[in-house]
Amino acid sequence: MHPYPIDRTCEQIAALAYPEALRARIEARWAGLTKPVGSLGQLEEAGTRYACIRNTAEPHLEKKAIYVFCGDHGVVEEGVSRYPQAVTMEMMRNFARGGAAINVLCQAHEMEAVIVDIGAAGAKVEEVLDCRLANGTENFAKRPAMSRELAASAVETGIELAKEAAGRFDIVGLGEMGIGNSTSAAALLAAFAGLSGEEAAGRGTGLDDAGVARKARVINESLALHQPRNLDALGVLAAVGGLEIAGIAGFILGAAAQRLPVMLDGFISCAGALVAKELCPAALRTCLFSHESAEQGHRRMLAFLDARPMLALDLRLGEGTGAVLGIHLVEAAVRLLMEMATFDTAGVSRAE
Repeated sequence: MHPYPIDRTCEQIAALAYPEALRARIEARWAGLTKPVGSLGQLEEAGTRYACIRNTAEPHLEKKAIYVFCGDHGVVEEGVSRYPQAVTMEMMRNFARGGAAINVLCQAHEMEAVIVDIGAAGAKVEEVLDCRLANGTENFAKRPAMSRELAASAVETGIELAKEAAGRFDIVGLGEMGIGNSTSAAALLAAFAGLSGEEAAGRGTGLDDAGVARKARVINESLALHQPRNLDALGVLAAVGGLEIAGIAGFILGAAAQRLPVMLDGFISCAGALVAKELCPAALRTCLFSHESAEQGHRRMLAFLDARPMLALDLRLGEGTGAVLGIHLVEAAVRLLMEMATFDTAGVSRAE
């Protein structure tokens, strides 16, 4: 049994207070800095949210990491990806060697990259954090992706990782790697938001029109097969989810219980937020959303999450690449909040 079960974690999240007095104090500081009121736009809101999550009017942000959750998907048997399943393991080895986009961005922005194998298929990679619970999921076009027990275990593994991360980092970005996972993410969106496969499915790793149509058909047929109830988050996750998406959902829950700010990446990472929201709506209070991706369903997903992304760069790589850029903006916001002079200290006249 995991030491941090889902129900207990949700109870801890619900018990946390977010006093309005703190937000008012931070907003007053922004108003007193040497700039026109509100002139830093979303940066001001990002800095305020970060400080409120950390429960301090004097925030700092130094220690940063990206957790990349990796898992394989049996649904690739249905031809929903241009790439073979072996690419998941190949990319994990690439991460371990420091050769991927996420490695380059993390190094450029002084962030640690933590690669988590929670459900890949193949030989384990020595330099990767071994949290593997299964060798990928089942083909959900034919049977549930995983048992309810396995889905819960993956969520609880994410909770444990967040508990450990909270003692090491000031903010964590969440990314993923898993061939076939855009199909799983789209199926989760369709199930939770009541959309069709055509509305939720996108090009993923570069599918042509016929490939997108095939992906949408697989999603529609799979949801008809399993008929998951959208109010049963764990049941939906077990039916069509992925182990890395479950791990991300758990990390969001665990981070919320620890007041650890979490920066979400794109479509697949936000699918983890979908699951976390359905398990515990208050968990999203510690989430920040880095960007709106080029994946078709991401705008609908962000709307369903009531989330406002910081960037729109047509990214669709995953790995946490957008989350790195989002964290960089939050770090800039915190420095502006804490290091800019005030009108009084700088001797600058205020607006009349």
